[in-house]
Amino acid sequence: MAGMFAVLYGVASYGVFFFTILYAIGFVANLVVPKSIDIGGSGGPLVESLAINVALLGLFAVQHSVMAREGFKRAWTKLVPKSVERSTYVLFASLVLLLLFWQWRPIPTPVWTTTDPTTVAILNIVSWFGWVLLFASTFMISHFELFGLTQVFARMMGRELPKPRFHTPMLYKHVRHPLYLGFLLAFWSTPTMTVGHLVFAVACTGYILIAIQFEERDLVRTFGDEYRRYKAQVGMLVPLPGRSFSERKDAR
Repeated sequence: MAGMFAVLYGVASYGVFFFTILYAIGFVANLVVPKSIDIGGSGGPLVESLAINVALLGLFAVQHSVMAREGFKRAWTKLVPKSVERSTYVLFASLVLLLLFWQWRPIPTPVWTTTDPTTVAILNIVSWFGWVLLFASTFMISHFELFGLTQVFARMMGRELPKPRFHTPMLYKHVRHPLYLGFLLAFWSTPTMTVGHLVFAVACTGYILIAIQFEERDLVRTFGDEYRRYKAQVGMLVPLPGRSFSERKDAR
């Protein structure tokens, strides 16, 4: 029964995440969704809108960073089963993002705008490429483990998950964080950059750069010299010309 509950919880958490990421695409691109980064909502005074938006972005950054740290995980898994720790993280992150989408205050004043059809088309293509890159990157590593499903199904079947193994599939041989690169392309490539969108893009970029430092510190702690060698050879967000990573045959 405990294993079945873990699976139901994990699947429900994944469902909330999937809805949230689809909404995020519409939110950033001002498409389909009832309230987006530039459309909908009550607006309000500029200072008030900025304060609310920055607070929402800060809340997401704190939740996303704190719950990802190993120290928090060790404490957290004394309260929740280890098998649902990742699903709980995914669920909380999704709920905080949904709160951000709900309470976001659009600030539609334009910072820059382009109406040239070719430029508009290129920017839209780059933005959509960013979202595709993001999803593709998760499948290059382990999409279902990243979002908690592997763990809950392993719990139901009574299997132990293998220990983390350092590997660099496909794009990861050329750039260390293609997933984050996908986010940046999606957030910044827009024909019309408003004040609200700029605040969102700048805050998310700052968070990504900080998060990478914490994440790589944990990866060095886990994989040691192998990750240090990878870090020295492969660009963080931009592929280095003529450089790629070759995994050692004896790496574990």
